[in-house]
Amino acid sequence: MTGQLSFPRQHARTQRFSLGAPRAFSVSPDGSRVVFLRSRSGTDRANVLWVLDLDEGREYPAADPKALLGGAEEELSAEERARRERSREGSAGVVGYAVDGAVELAAFALSGRLYVAELRGGTARELETPGPVADPRPSPDGRHVAYVAGGALRVAAADGTGDRALAGPEGAGTTWGLAEFIAAEEMDRSRGFWWSPGSDALLAARVDDAPVRRWWIADPANPASAPAEVAYPAAGTPNAEVSLALLGLDGTRTDIVWDRERHPYLARVHWSAGGPPLLLVQTRDQRHQAYLAVDTGTGATRVLHTDEDPKWLELFAGVPAWTPDGRLVRIADEAGARVLAVGERTLTDARLHVRAVLNVGPEDVLIAASAGPEAGEPETGEAHVYRVNERGAERVSREPGWHSAVRSGAVTVLASSALDRPGATVRILRDGEQAATVLSYAERPVLTARPRLERAGERGIPATVLLPGTYREGDGPLPVLMDPYGGPHGQRVVAAHNAHLTSQWFADQGFAVVVADGRGTPHTSPTWEKAIHEDFADATLEDQAEALRALAGRYPLDLGRVGIRGWSYGGYLAALAVLRRPDVFHAAVAGAPVTDWRLYDTHYTERYLGMPQERPEVYARNSLVTDDGLSSPADRTRPLMIVHGLADDNVVAAHTLRLSSALLAAGRPHEVLPLSGVTHMTPQEQVAENLLLLQVDFLKRSLGVA
Repeated sequence: MTGQLSFPRQHARTQRFSLGAPRAFSVSPDGSRVVFLRSRSGTDRANVLWVLDLDEGREYPAADPKALLGGAEEELSAEERARRERSREGSAGVVGYAVDGAVELAAFALSGRLYVAELRGGTARELETPGPVADPRPSPDGRHVAYVAGGALRVAAADGTGDRALAGPEGAGTTWGLAEFIAAEEMDRSRGFWWSPGSDALLAARVDDAPVRRWWIADPANPASAPAEVAYPAAGTPNAEVSLALLGLDGTRTDIVWDRERHPYLARVHWSAGGPPLLLVQTRDQRHQAYLAVDTGTGATRVLHTDEDPKWLELFAGVPAWTPDGRLVRIADEAGARVLAVGERTLTDARLHVRAVLNVGPEDVLIAASAGPEAGEPETGEAHVYRVNERGAERVSREPGWHSAVRSGAVTVLASSALDRPGATVRILRDGEQAATVLSYAERPVLTARPRLERAGERGIPATVLLPGTYREGDGPLPVLMDPYGGPHGQRVVAAHNAHLTSQWFADQGFAVVVADGRGTPHTSPTWEKAIHEDFADATLEDQAEALRALAGRYPLDLGRVGIRGWSYGGYLAALAVLRRPDVFHAAVAGAPVTDWRLYDTHYTERYLGMPQERPEVYARNSLVTDDGLSSPADRTRPLMIVHGLADDNVVAAHTLRLSSALLAAGRPHEVLPLSGVTHMTPQEQVAENLLLLQVDFLKRSLGVA
């Protein structure tokens, strides 16, 4: 239609169609309220805190940032900017909140200020604080709010009176109540303090990043600005020192004791009425972990269970936890399957691949799972919600697709995506029956994705194929664009329409697009994920090539014109493809690639490759900047565009600069596109839009596409 936005502009303006979509649900224990975040339109970045009253059937805002700020622009502290970068949060307004046990009071930070909202009445008010706040959380009884400001963990009454510091600050580099970089970036632990069920004390993490080596990230476009100092724990270098203390509201402090020399990683903390505080701690090599129970009187810990793995141990959402009757809930890798264990019993088997625990109730455990290695011939790319107890597993989500859920008591919020419709449908189930839906204001994409989900090659590699919307049988073979992530924790082949929109847009530019989730990606078994141990380069690249060859027998793929694009690990894989396999891949766009694994962080890199001091040959073999990385003949150089945000503090720009220097020294032509002021997220609308346009132009030129 006239005036319709192009897909690249719409994709950028809507932040990948996430704006206006409801998220971050909380359900009151009495089943009367569902609380969530959602902006008012598909292009509005400012999230509003909403309440859906199920008894009255009405929805109302509990906190509107525009009203609270009087139309003023948000001002974010350095700590809040870092927290949002770690969580890949690109929206604005109320981007996160926490609730009390009854889900009657919510606390949130807005423009560095502390607010609480009465969820029954839908009113919000500001509490005075001594400085910009981070991660405010009400006590379970709703009488207090704890938060972090200036590196100190503070607490105040819910009416704002009695504000005081419980701990810290203790000098530069030391904070209380915040997650350290490595926990937030790699462990999926964004919190640094936890309320007691009785609301009289908090467990708080003390982080000292003095041992961490300092890096400086400059803004070359503004040479008058001083470089930003970043404490970055690169592989093989010291981590921050993390300890834990029990802080009573009466001013008492009890240090928690465990063997931190052996288990330096504090991976998970759980505290509920089902038992004493639970800790999950890991060795640095992540091959051993211990579940610990804390004695709140003395600070001593006792071992409840240990896990070992010759490669590494994964961390999972929702565990460890207690059942209401005091049994330990965990997810474990056993006999080639990923299973749910409760107490001394394993409740699932190899027919299910457990991904996360969503809720622990008195009668069952709600989990997210996909088909396991013994599930027969499951549909590719699906994930479902199950209720599990001693009698077995019952699927809650019925239709094919990708599902997740939040539950409290008899009410479940079920979010469902499918291949045949854009966005997600959110249904409220009460006792298993639909009681309401939550509206989405997300924009409808201007194009329709037409993904075909496949299993490719002898390994059955999950893959998606997308052809141009105008393609007709008999049109002949098409140039190919491989569009992977291809690495740990990055599943791209999913039964959800919006996940394939960008790939479809590239297909509509004249390509057959293939997305392949090779070994190392999270799919059906621990064996599949752990096949990349000490071997990023060969395993992940081989699976891209195998999927391409296998699918060429079923789809019109021109194997003489194959491009590949990717970001982050996908950028590494794209550069790897043209450097190692120029016989298969003829052009690449590598966005924010990790090129030298010695420059990437400890918890991620050492999990897969070990310590660089101990295994230098492993790092060399998987690097793009060593002789191993540039092993293909120089006379088989393929076009390569490298894109990198100069403000990236996750995959720093040094990765691209080192690769460019190595390529130049080897006489290999390449292009570098530096993005001034851009981080790993690339949230800026113009940047995100033009990146798509520049990539397709480069690929067309390089592959001879008209």
